Amino acid sequence: MGNFNTYVHRGQNVVSSKAFNRKDANTDSQKAQRASFKLIGDAWASLGGFAESGFPVRPVKQSPYNCFMALNLPNAIDATGEVPVINYRLLQIAKGTLAVVNVNSATLNATGLTLECDSNIEFPYASANDVVTLLAKSKAGALYAARQPRGSESKCSIQLALPNLVKEDIEFVYVFVTSADGKKASNSVFVEVN
Repeated sequence: MGNFNTYVHRGQNVVSSKAFNRKDANTDSQKAQRASFKLIGDAWASLGGFAESGFPVRPVKQSPYNCFMALNLPNAIDATGEVPVINYRLLQIAKGTLAVVNVNSATLNATGLTLECDSNIEFPYASANDVVTLLAKSKAGALYAARQPRGSESKCSIQLALPNLVKEDIEFVYVFVTSADGKKASNSVFVEVN
């Protein structure tokens, strides 16, 4: 049998053919896209479920995972080298309209990470009961987290125990805020560690 179909249309015999345009499924760009997708998917999995709380406002048929992938797949990938890598400065692990804390300093010492922030309690819809989440991931793959209320003071400090880690061992640090009921979130902020 060849590359054609025969059928009857309105009483006439019709012969049609389908062009065979075979496409190579392993082009360099397709390999890079698959590698990028895997990187972002692995980043989602490494967040241990914390990113799920970062996307409370989304379309009804979209999961937090889908929001994360759609937001980060084109934007957070650095494809300038031979192998794509994640640009953690551009990666977003939360998205919303709630006021985030302003990070003044992030200091790493023998006891762990100390984050000094402006709480932004005076912003609209900000509440003292809002939960500030601080996440840090080591290059070895361990995820560390601290959560605390925003508080009613204009300044806040968050402590995160990071046993025996130095700056070079940290892959990323993020902070974001969710409302106490979990129905709102802020955008996540990449934290530069000193």
